[in-house]
Amino acid sequence: MANYSVREGESREKAKSAKPLRELAVFFRPYKAQAALSAIALVFTASLALVLPIAVRRIVDSFGEDSGELIDELMIAAVLLSALFAVGTALRYALVNRLGERIIADIRRQVFSKVLGMSPKFYERILTGEVLSRLTTDTTLILAVVSSSATVALRYVLILFGGMVLMIVTSPRLTIFALVVVPAAVLPAIALGRRLRRLSRDSQDRIADSFGGAYEALASVQTVQAFTNERNVQEKFDRATDDARATAFRRISTRAILTAIMIFSVFSSIAVMFWVGARDIHAGSMSPGELVQFMIYAVMVASSVAALSEIWGEILRAAGASERLAELLKATDDVSDPAKPVDLPIKSGSGSIEFESVSFKYPSRPESKALFDVSFEAHPGETIALVGPSGAGKSTVFNLILRFFDPESGRVLFNGNDLRSMARSQFRSAISLVAQDTAIFAASVRDNIRFGRGDASDAEIESAAKAAAAHGFIEELPSGYDTLVGERGVLLSAGQRQRIAIARAVVRDAQLLLLDEATSALDSENERAVQQATENLSKSRTTIIIAHRLSTVQRADRIFVFERGRITAEGNHESLMAENGLYARLAELQFTKPESR
Repeated sequence: MANYSVREGESREKAKSAKPLRELAVFFRPYKAQAALSAIALVFTASLALVLPIAVRRIVDSFGEDSGELIDELMIAAVLLSALFAVGTALRYALVNRLGERIIADIRRQVFSKVLGMSPKFYERILTGEVLSRLTTDTTLILAVVSSSATVALRYVLILFGGMVLMIVTSPRLTIFALVVVPAAVLPAIALGRRLRRLSRDSQDRIADSFGGAYEALASVQTVQAFTNERNVQEKFDRATDDARATAFRRISTRAILTAIMIFSVFSSIAVMFWVGARDIHAGSMSPGELVQFMIYAVMVASSVAALSEIWGEILRAAGASERLAELLKATDDVSDPAKPVDLPIKSGSGSIEFESVSFKYPSRPESKALFDVSFEAHPGETIALVGPSGAGKSTVFNLILRFFDPESGRVLFNGNDLRSMARSQFRSAISLVAQDTAIFAASVRDNIRFGRGDASDAEIESAAKAAAAHGFIEELPSGYDTLVGERGVLLSAGQRQRIAIARAVVRDAQLLLLDEATSALDSENERAVQQATENLSKSRTTIIIAHRLSTVQRADRIFVFERGRITAEGNHESLMAENGLYARLAELQFTKPESR
């Protein structure tokens, strides 16, 4: 997998060339017909734009003629051309933008589908915020190019070359003069334009820094106030705001200078060319209409050069965005499904897990092993518990059961099959998980519980909530099960979030139940209720419990004691207490009253 950078400003970097945009070709293929229609509309409107100055010349030259009928005909022709140009431009805009939106939607879907299935190892090398930036900022840059910049650039290229040819046809002498004057006027503007773009990006970055710090402070405003850090936070915000203002002042000054140069260059160039053209008219080598026609083409060509310079920068930034998205799409994952997965029979009430001499170390910590030659088996319908100090390897066991990682050596078997021989989605569908860090989504309570099984009925959801000792508090919420709980369940207490997560696992009704500190945020009364519910639930399925609070595992069929990545003891509560080992010491610390120690 590529070694991704996680720099915040990366999405604004340019590529060195536009070649990475070729990666988008595959997304255009389903829309060849619409792309062809867009190209036709583009050529049509560009051609009309080049024809319009000829009509203007005929109108101007007809002013000296006596035929009012000719003037009327020319005026009608000019209006018709304008109407066709307007319709063609509107059609091009609609076709190109619809095409762009479809392509970007396909890119976003494919990239999101790719990263959604990546293992945790992928997210050890790239921040989640970076992935989201690529899904939003980078795709927005590409959308701007596909739906606007690319087609506008092609239009300006046609106008540039077509206008140059027609300038030469109209007046070779004035064309040579324009080739000297126009670049002298445009090039300084282009140089300042690049500086202005850099300052604009810097200004946006400074504003982002300012508001990013403000968002962080406001999101933790209670902590800021509790530690009386308002003044420090305010000073930091003030400095960021001053930086943004200073950058904005430089941008404003550059824009003012650019405006002055552009106005002087454009009007002085037009004045000089009109002066040369007027002398040609006086000499009889050019008509007034030809001069007007030439000046229109000269303005069109000069505008095309300036616009293409501006657009080229956007195309390079989009090329960089395309390159970064392509990196995501081409990223490989060490954890993947086999070409021909073994079919896993899903049977309610069955399910066994076996670790065979499993050793493992996290990719981010290759110097230290998380598990050393671990072997154990959880039989169908059995409840086992994993206990031990933090960092002993208990959560790593769950990570390997869910196949977020693969063992360095040894095997993890589910119903007798190596996990690596099965499709991840299939065996994971036979597992329910209550994680230590409860995941609650910004949706209703009902939707959060139904996340465990999408086809669960309302009655099943309520039954699961009752089993998780959650029904009572849910009924007291403003809209009951339809209450929106906010981002990450911010409107609920920690205990309420945990009970909803347990209800989600209950409604899944899977063969294997994994409980990681499932009652750590519950009070004693609700903890007993949930323990009773999980005991009833465990009778028909295999249950593995991770717990630091040993009161939750006393009734487990077997308890495995982990210490520094190894299983150092095995038995039930009574036998382990009798051994007077690590388990007994942990139990003594938890069950003995402070005054009796």
